[in-house]
Amino acid sequence: MSLFDRDKSAERLPVALITGFLGSGKTTLLNRVLGDPRMARSLVLVNEFGEVGLDHLFMEQVGGDMVLLQSGCVCCTIQGDLDRTLRDIARRRAAGTAPPFDRVLLETTGLADPAPILQLLLNHPMISHDYRLDGVIATVDAVNGARQLDEHPEAVKQAAVADRLLISKTDIAEVDTNAHLRARLENLNPGAALYEIVQGEIDPALLFDSGPFDPAGKSDSVRAWLGAEAHDHHHHHVDRSRHDAHIGSFCLTFEEPLDWDRFNRWLMAVRASWGDRLLRVKGVLNVVGEDQPLVIHGVHRTFHPPTLLARWPDAERRSRLVFITRDLDRQSVEESWKQMVEEA
Repeated sequence: MSLFDRDKSAERLPVALITGFLGSGKTTLLNRVLGDPRMARSLVLVNEFGEVGLDHLFMEQVGGDMVLLQSGCVCCTIQGDLDRTLRDIARRRAAGTAPPFDRVLLETTGLADPAPILQLLLNHPMISHDYRLDGVIATVDAVNGARQLDEHPEAVKQAAVADRLLISKTDIAEVDTNAHLRARLENLNPGAALYEIVQGEIDPALLFDSGPFDPAGKSDSVRAWLGAEAHDHHHHHVDRSRHDAHIGSFCLTFEEPLDWDRFNRWLMAVRASWGDRLLRVKGVLNVVGEDQPLVIHGVHRTFHPPTLLARWPDAERRSRLVFITRDLDRQSVEESWKQMVEEA
């Protein structure tokens, strides 16, 4: 009997976290993607309707905090704490008192640190019962993005933890400015897919329903989520600001199947020693005694309970563990693993 839970993706709603600094185009992106017929039956969670600028899409009120959009999507304001809002929505959906929806798009405020929201989605038992993290999408302003990365640690963190980075306003930015920003983002977060967009124009299929727990079982979903190949490639040097010079990313690979007890002890030690420096950790593991891949991911010291995917996405069977860190180098983490193996 397995020690790990099977993935229950089909039973849980995917949540896409849309973050990005003030004025970077989050609302423009939402307006654009919600007009796509494939995005019908989406629930959009925002702080205030008035701040989102979706008024022209409103069709009818459905309760004090929920409206139905012409596109078939639902828009809901966050009432108090996010966890309370998510639990209330799950209850209403189960009771049939809310319009039907199949995914959640959660827009953060421009100054938000995404880590607390990720921690809530990954490890709150009452939330993870109904929801799963589909991915983190971050918008970056091509005109002002470099200055925002220089001056605001939140902007750096938003970009560093993203699975997909969108450079907006490329039509009005200088070519050299845009190229430098792109190189900087590739250096800051080499594992993220990067797209340049104008007026929020992008195929929603590139952004949503592509996380590690995709029920459709896309063959490249795990590989894309990890971005392992990107982490292992050499990246050209670019000038880095005082903030993102502290951010690093690397991928550890393990050729042989892992002993779970030993690996888990090591991971607990890493979290205890460097939890504050772990912006995000994502891994797909080949564990002794399991035929299926084991997925783990976490933020700081908070980790989602490990789950087994239905199958491996391809012939690759190496364990891959991606770290996105602040002031924590690869060598320190590798040495801690070597020490654990030597002591065993």
